[in-house]
Amino acid sequence: MMKTLTKYSSLLFIGLICLSCAQEEGFKTDRQDYDQYLTAAPVKTNSKYFELWDNKIMQDSAQLLSLGNVASEYTRFFEVTGDIEHLKRAEQSLEKAVDIAAIGKAGYLRALARNYISQHRFKEALELASEAMKMRSGVNATHGLLFDVHMELGNYGQAQLYLDSIQNMSDFGYLIRVAKWNDHKGDLETAIRFMEKAKEKAESSNNRNLLLWSYTNLADFYGHAGRIEESYRFYLKALQMDPQNAYAKKGIAWIVYSHERNGKEALRILDSIIKANKSPEYHLLKAEIASFLDDETLRMQSLDNYYKSVAHDGYGQMYNAYNVGFYLDVDAMDRALHLAKQEVRNRPTPETYGWLAYSLLKRGEKEQALELVEDYVEGQTFEPEILFCIAEVYKANGHTEKVKEIKKELLGAVYELGPVKEMGLASL
Repeated sequence: MMKTLTKYSSLLFIGLICLSCAQEEGFKTDRQDYDQYLTAAPVKTNSKYFELWDNKIMQDSAQLLSLGNVASEYTRFFEVTGDIEHLKRAEQSLEKAVDIAAIGKAGYLRALARNYISQHRFKEALELASEAMKMRSGVNATHGLLFDVHMELGNYGQAQLYLDSIQNMSDFGYLIRVAKWNDHKGDLETAIRFMEKAKEKAESSNNRNLLLWSYTNLADFYGHAGRIEESYRFYLKALQMDPQNAYAKKGIAWIVYSHERNGKEALRILDSIIKANKSPEYHLLKAEIASFLDDETLRMQSLDNYYKSVAHDGYGQMYNAYNVGFYLDVDAMDRALHLAKQEVRNRPTPETYGWLAYSLLKRGEKEQALELVEDYVEGQTFEPEILFCIAEVYKANGHTEKVKEIKKELLGAVYELGPVKEMGLASL
């Protein structure tokens, strides 16, 4: 009798998944919308002004304005190429600027802190932000930075205090942060409303960088909410402004893969990104899609490419979270556990504790994994991938009712999880 009931429940669950996927079944992407962007010209990482500023640095390290300009250009180069060398060169320029600045030092400290955030050096970023705070220059900008850092570190009470201190419904910086705060709390509908207001501010200012940021982040939020067509349209709007925007292309690749189940087309889009962008995570996504297509040769090749790419010393701890999943995928459990512990020390958030618990589970330490989940993760994150991990922890420890609750929640997040993890839902 139990076997019959279990089989019926699994069939019902799969049926519910299919029903949820059918909600936007009428929408399909059109490759003619984005094909032109897949062959966009390579990004230039030079300009006559950049050479002028860079030459001044070479001749005289006290050229403060040139140091700032060069750092901004290197940061931009990193964002469009994914080449870690550019981010490290930006760091070097900003460190020199901090050393020699007598006026405007707080601004350089904030810029360097943001560079450190990009490198996942969050505790160092907090030190710089605190130093900038003592200077009482650009206080709102520093408070916004402190909100960002404390969110990364999992210090949510302190983050909220800094968010409240910069409250201003007409300020783009406040709007995007309050959107992030509501997303963190699991209130996606409110998060979207604030992000839409931020988009309106960006459009009224006609600031290209703010527009790109608004369009891609709003596209992400729409995707999380199951509003796939709106998500797709905003990724396209970003590409119309910036044909090389790898993030928007990745977003479209995910729609094609997760919503349309067209793995081959998603791979074609990803390959166009990888030709021009060195960010290692694209190889991991390629490996996932290869797994969905049951192409083990391509999966192993993509994992190998990721491993070689991420081995660059310059990455430091930037890819720890990705690496935990990678090592679990290739059955290197001890290495995964070591990195998970390191990531918790670096940023003790519910998400990093979730990965640590999952790493312990995969090593057979299910009781220790459950203890971590109950102390640091349960009820504190709405991230689908982490919820999937803790559902496995609950299942291993016989907490069937909690597994059922999480499965209900994940049913509405199958688009975010992707087809591979979706197939694993029925076995929870």
